[in-house]
Amino acid sequence: MIVVRPASLPRDAEAIGTLDTAFTTDAVYDVEAGEDGIRLTRRTLEAPLTKRFSLDDLASPARPYDHAWAAWDGERCVGFAATSYEPWNRRLTLWHLYVAGAHRRRGIARQLLRSAEAHGRAHGALNIWLETSSLNVPGVGAYRALGFALTGADLTLYDGTDAQGETALFFSRPLV
Repeated sequence: MIVVRPASLPRDAEAIGTLDTAFTTDAVYDVEAGEDGIRLTRRTLEAPLTKRFSLDDLASPARPYDHAWAAWDGERCVGFAATSYEPWNRRLTLWHLYVAGAHRRRGIARQLLRSAEAHGRAHGALNIWLETSSLNVPGVGAYRALGFALTGADLTLYDGTDAQGETALFFSRPLV
C-alpha cells in the first residue's frame, strides 16, 4: 500500500534522493513560438535519449519550494512532489513531481498531486503551474493526462546551462 505524507526535509532527503528521476524517450518536441501561439511538433530520434533531473536541492535551506510530499511503499520512497505558493498571483508552482520507474502508471503522481493541490487550495491558489523540458515527452504526456495544458514556452531559459538547446515548456491547470 502506498502512503503519501508530508516530507520532512532534510530528514527524508536521503531516502527521497534515491528516487530515479530519469526518463527515456525516443522522441522530443521541436518548439515553434510565433505570433499566433506555440506549436509542439513531435520528432522521432534516431536513438533513445535518457535524461535525469537533479534532486540536489533536498537538503538546501535555499531550495525554491516550501512544501513537499513523499510517497512511501513501506520504508522505500517511491515518489516525491514539492511546491511553493506565490500570494501575489495566487499560483502554486510545482517544482518536483517524480515517481520511481517501477511504480509509474499506478496513480502515485496523481496521489502526490492531490496532496499538493489541497495545500494550494487551503492557501487560496487559483492554479498550479510547472515547467519542463522539450525533451521530456513522457512527462508532457503524464502532465496532459493529469489535466495540465500548455500555457507557454521560453526558447532561451536554458541558455548557458547543461540543458542548452532545450526549450522550457510551461503547463498549468486551474485549482478552483
